Amino acid sequence: MTKSEAHTDMSASENIDRLIAGLADWRGKTLAGIRKAILAADNEIVEEWKWMGSPVWSRHGNIVVGNAHKDKVKLTFAHGASLPDPEKLFNNGFGGKVWRAIDVFEGDKVNARALTSLIRAAIDYNQLKLKKKADAKKKAPLKKAAGATGAKAKAAKQRSD
Repeated sequence: MTKSEAHTDMSASENIDRLIAGLADWRGKTLAGIRKAILAADNEIVEEWKWMGSPVWSRHGNIVVGNAHKDKVKLTFAHGASLPDPEKLFNNGFGGKVWRAIDVFEGDKVNARALTSLIRAAIDYNQLKLKKKADAKKKAPLKKAAGATGAKAKAAKQRSD
C-alpha cells in the first residue's frame, strides 16, 4: 500500500494493518513484530496515522514513527537523544540533538524486550515533559489585564490630573 492509498474512513489501526498486509516481504513481518513490541510497552499507547501515511505511536506525545523503506524499516523516536539506550538499539540520527532512529535491515533481529524498554522510557520522557510544562504554568505570574493597576497606570493617572 502506498501512502496515497490509505483510506481516510479507516481508523489508524486499520490503516497500519493494511500497510503491513501490503508489505508481502520481510518488511511486513518486521513491522508487525515491532508494532507488537511497541503495544506491549503500555496499554494506553495510541496508534495514529499521520503525515500522509506514517504509522505513529504516541502517549502524552509522539513516541515513535515507523516507516517501511525500500531496503529497511525505520523507527524514528521523537526525543530519542534524551532516552537511555543501554542495549544500543539506536543506529542512526546521532548528528541531531533531538531524534534518534533504529534502521532495521533484512536479516536483522529486533530485540523486542529492549525495544519495549525503550518505548517505556519514551513514555516516561513524555510524561516528565508534560509535568514540567504544568509546573511552569503554575509558577508563571498571572498577567494583568489591560487597564489594571500598577506603577504605569498610577503614573499615567498622575499625568492626566
